[in-house]
Amino acid sequence: MIALKQTLAGVLAARLADMTAEAALTTEQIAQMLEYPPDAAMGDLALPCFKLSKTLRMAPPAIAGKLAEDFTCEGIAAAEAAGGYLNFRLSDGFSAGVVERVLAKGDQYGRPDVGKGKTVVLDYASPNVAKPFHIGHLGSTVIGHSLKKIHEFAGYHCIGINYLGDWGTQFGKLITAYKLWGESAQIQAGGIDALVELYVRFHSEAEQDESLNDLARAEFKKLEDGDEENIRLWKRFVSISLEEYEKTYRQLGISFDSYKGESFYSDKMSAQVDKLREMGLLKIDDGASIVDLSEYGMPPCLILKSDGTTLYPTRDIAAAYYRQQTYHFDKAIYVTSAGQSLHFAQWFKVVELMGYDWYDRLVHVPYGTVSINGEKLATRTGNVILLRDLFAQAIEKVTDVMKEKNPDLENMDEVAEEVGVGAVVFYYLSGSRIKDINFIMEDALSFDGNTGPYVQYTYARACSVLEKAGSVSPRVMSGQFSCAEERELAKELSLFEEKVVQALQEYEPSVIARYILDVCAAFNRFYHECQIVSASDPQTRELRVSLTAAVKQTLASAFDLICLRKPEKI
Repeated sequence: MIALKQTLAGVLAARLADMTAEAALTTEQIAQMLEYPPDAAMGDLALPCFKLSKTLRMAPPAIAGKLAEDFTCEGIAAAEAAGGYLNFRLSDGFSAGVVERVLAKGDQYGRPDVGKGKTVVLDYASPNVAKPFHIGHLGSTVIGHSLKKIHEFAGYHCIGINYLGDWGTQFGKLITAYKLWGESAQIQAGGIDALVELYVRFHSEAEQDESLNDLARAEFKKLEDGDEENIRLWKRFVSISLEEYEKTYRQLGISFDSYKGESFYSDKMSAQVDKLREMGLLKIDDGASIVDLSEYGMPPCLILKSDGTTLYPTRDIAAAYYRQQTYHFDKAIYVTSAGQSLHFAQWFKVVELMGYDWYDRLVHVPYGTVSINGEKLATRTGNVILLRDLFAQAIEKVTDVMKEKNPDLENMDEVAEEVGVGAVVFYYLSGSRIKDINFIMEDALSFDGNTGPYVQYTYARACSVLEKAGSVSPRVMSGQFSCAEERELAKELSLFEEKVVQALQEYEPSVIARYILDVCAAFNRFYHECQIVSASDPQTRELRVSLTAAVKQTLASAFDLICLRKPEKI
């Protein structure tokens, strides 16, 4: 109710609080009780009266009936009792005000401004260097960037960090594989694909010869100790990987404020290890240094291996400390797979035990796994679907559809990329982030149903209407509303800010994706049932064109929040 609370619901809740003073509920409490009826025919807003029954000493239906008597409130056309509910219908004046606010505020419409003066650090994407950018990496990348866009929209100062996995034992494995089987010319010609081949071969060979794992650990130890040859190879592997990743980020329209990866903290970890040791938190267990977390129902957090090399928690703690000292964040958000939830719970607890008062500003945002047609992905076995290949396939299929729908479209290649890439992104973000995703290309690319192409096509439809209509009036009179589709669409637009706040609170981009679908469904009903440009009455035409302009603006802002491009013609 937050968006309406700042407009209609705040006024409505204040009125109801006055009328139910004996219940001793605040305006805020009443506002939180307001809900949306499951069927629009029942009303636009409803107050369940059950919580009022005890203090008012009346049955809920009686309370609803009493409140409905001669009820008046700005923005409310009617109040009707229905059992234990008091249902409200919005006035045309409220609907007209929504359209005017959208047109007046433009891209500022729907901004809750709750983050003013606050800083958020977001750690997302973070691929492991020398591994391909496959669809399994898409979740962290698009969820993380969407959360950044949502926080920025709400007034936060955001720092997006691509915490590259450019350190760790995997580099010992890759260096070992390169020294045993690799060639410089092969790497130069094959790029990241050649690195992947070496990585896959290492795991295949190691299954037959376990001593290879010992070699890999030794090579990584040499890397940590500054061995010149290993440092040179490592830098080359990182450079090749970044060049490949940047191609994907450009397609997604994503950029980062920092690329400081795990290696950046190689000289910053010892200070945190020393602090743990000085505080008596480190214990030796079979040669390894750990923090015992059994008191908190968790396995021990490993800080150093028996050979003295560092692990993920060591680097994460050092990185968090550096970011707090550098950015003084109000929140630090980590977007990773749900499989890492224990890892984050462990080192978050260690940060708390170390006495850092910012421990409760650390937030882990987990997401589910992704598969292609039911098959799981695994880099070490070579069973992956590269994102570049997935995008290319999507773009090709969209191009085929567009050649049939609009063969004369001038910038077809550009639009096909926007729609093809958008289809993959929207498919990923339209479901709850914690749920596992089975990606099916045919479903994602459909122009019908709850898909990216469908919502982008709807946006293009609104653009087409406005192109034909010409000028848009910034003033909308309540008397111009003449059908239910107009009112329903205006009500849907009024919910944008509320949805933004919900997405913020739940760290859930799918809230925005589902809202986009709701707006598109309402607009398409309006488009098919109501004449817009061809409306015979000038005032009706003016209203409907203005309503279409408000839809375009709201969708444009919402698209931006989930990394979706805005093609004006498809």
